[in-house]
Amino acid sequence: MSITATELKLNLSKYLLLAEKEDIFITRNGKTIAKLTSPYQNRVEAAKSLFGVIPDNITLDEARNERISKI
Repeated sequence: MSITATELKLNLSKYLLLAEKEDIFITRNGKTIAKLTSPYQNRVEAAKSLFGVIPDNITLDEARNERISKI
């Protein structure tokens, strides 16, 4: 999603909630100046690459513990 800096200022709380689900690109004068994203998204992607595909019904901690117990 792409929004203007003015739109972000006017509706910050709305976009903070949306950023949990998708990246939000902030523009000024038609140029992208920033990206609002979830700090946890990279952790999930890293975990999937390290552990393989994690089933939806398991948490990252459970997957981590399962992986460690196999070593």
